Amino acid sequence: MTRTADTLIRRHFYDRSLRTRVVLTQAPLTLTVALMLAHAAMLYPQAYGNLAFTIGMWLHAAIFVVCLAVPWDRLPPAAFLTIPYLDFVAIGFSREGGLQYATSAGLLVLFPVFWISAAGLARRTAIAGSTVATLLMVWTPVFLAGTEATPDQLGKPLLFPFMMAGFSATVVIITANMDRQRVALQEKDFQLREALEQSRHREQLLAAVVDTVAVGLVVVDGDGHDQLINSTQETLHALAVPRGMADPPEKDLLVFAPDAVTPLSAEARPVRRAVQGESFTNYQVWIGQGDSARAVSTTARQISTNDGGNAGAVIAFHDVTEMVAALAAKDDFVANVSHEFRTPLTSIQGYLGLALDEGELLPAHVVKYLGVAERNAERLNALVADLLSSDHMTISPAVADVAGIVADSVASARPAADKNGVVLTVESPASLPALVDAGRFGQALDNLVSNAVKYSPDGGTVTVRAWAGDGGSTGSAAAAAAAGAGSAGSDLFCEVQDTGIGMSSAEQADAFTKFFRAEQALKRSIPGLGLGLQITRTIVTKHGGTITIESARGKGTTMRMVLPGCVQDSA
Repeated sequence: MTRTADTLIRRHFYDRSLRTRVVLTQAPLTLTVALMLAHAAMLYPQAYGNLAFTIGMWLHAAIFVVCLAVPWDRLPPAAFLTIPYLDFVAIGFSREGGLQYATSAGLLVLFPVFWISAAGLARRTAIAGSTVATLLMVWTPVFLAGTEATPDQLGKPLLFPFMMAGFSATVVIITANMDRQRVALQEKDFQLREALEQSRHREQLLAAVVDTVAVGLVVVDGDGHDQLINSTQETLHALAVPRGMADPPEKDLLVFAPDAVTPLSAEARPVRRAVQGESFTNYQVWIGQGDSARAVSTTARQISTNDGGNAGAVIAFHDVTEMVAALAAKDDFVANVSHEFRTPLTSIQGYLGLALDEGELLPAHVVKYLGVAERNAERLNALVADLLSSDHMTISPAVADVAGIVADSVASARPAADKNGVVLTVESPASLPALVDAGRFGQALDNLVSNAVKYSPDGGTVTVRAWAGDGGSTGSAAAAAAAGAGSAGSDLFCEVQDTGIGMSSAEQADAFTKFFRAEQALKRSIPGLGLGLQITRTIVTKHGGTITIESARGKGTTMRMVLPGCVQDSA
């Protein structure tokens, strides 16, 4: 309401020319004088016979004409204040000539007093000028009466000038405060406009940036409402919209699991997970169907308020279709080449075996050469088997003693450990029956133990632990011994810890990638093809378990396998 009033006053007064403002300010007094003339004509026509009254009326009319005629905009800024001072003269004549007919005629002086006091120019002078002008207005008739002025005649009307002085001071104070408030509001308005302009500029800059990146971005508030979506994400979202549906609900969007076939439930979809407070990295989904489907890697981070509350989340959608296709093509290539290798290798191994079976008929050095060829053929065949097993692996779980598998794995690694100066230790119960594929589990453990030995080229200690427990078990020698064979349905924990060269956080993230080799391994020429950990994870995953890494550069590595609910009761 106040803002509307301020707008109207500014539009119809302050935004007008100075001449118009002078006329509008003088108009209330002129209208009041006109009413007084009408009042006198109806009730006191004899007032028109009073010379002073008539002079006052004509002066009021002349002053109003001056207000209309004078180009105040071309004169000095304070020139218009001559009008209220001239009003004092006109009001003095009107008051003197009409006081006996209109007793309130003197109150007309409130108009020029208010004008002078509210003008905001020379405020102290305004108070003094208003007081002196009012005083002269009431004293001048006394002095012009033709008789000597008495103290009683001079003192009787003094209350009126003092009242005008108080009125003027009040108006000056109020006007000064209003001016200060107006200046403060103008400064605040300027600051707000400037802040708004900066905010708009930042918003435009942000929109330009997010629309430039080739990653889809979605920002949601704490209630899951979209706050920002860039153009890349709008394109991806369009792929998820079924045909014939303009704005489908979340559950109807075409979002699928990494196999590109299984529909994801609404709760498992990236935006819903982020709204529920989850943060994740590289969560892969497929969006759309048919030839237009795209593989997308999603990442979400939470937005927190100052008091730690949830203010929403940012979800990034990275199109990885080409990368997924490239990885699939690489796997297909490796599998095809491996199959092609296996046929001639089998033939080579067969003929080498036949030749060595008749070794007594061959010279000794030829037998030696054939033996070297056979060992390398077996090595190459093992490599081909590893390449194939990572993609086409099956397991056949049966009850096996994991403690025995651990002992066999450590025994197999001991020659290499002795060569590197590595001390092998085992922390395991005497017997630990578990439902596992003994061959595959032994292969996984062999990979971990051999890696621990290889990546401890300067000596150290490799500790292999196995124990049964629940999901919160941390594992130790004492715990393993106390656990015994475990109880039915317990989780199987197996841990290989070394004090070797360790891995950086970036290397840990890529450790299970096929053919990945750590930087230190390459620098030290440590043998390997980067398949062991990838095969090990496949074996653990086939068992329904998980494998994790804890490592620090120069401080060693701990690899832990957890197979849920597979430990058997030995009783």
